Amino acid sequence: MRYKVNLKKTEEGYYIWVPGLPGCWSQGETEAEALESIKDAIQLYLETVDELTKDKDSRYVEIANA
Repeated sequence: MRYKVNLKKTEEGYYIWVPGLPGCWSQGETEAEALESIKDAIQLYLETVDELTKDKDSRYVEIANA
C-alpha cells in the first residue's frame, strides 16, 4: 500500500506524519531516515487498529483510485 506523508524540516531534523492516519507520526535526523521510520510507525498503527477492532462487526469496502 502507499500512504501520503507530510514532512516538515526542523532544527532537530525532520518531522513526518500520515494525514490519513490520525496520530501516526515519526521523525528522523535526515529526510531518508524519517521516511524509513514512518514505515514502522504505519505498520504499528495498523496492527494496533486491527487489535482494537478484532472483535467488532466489520466490513470492507473498495474504492477506485483517486
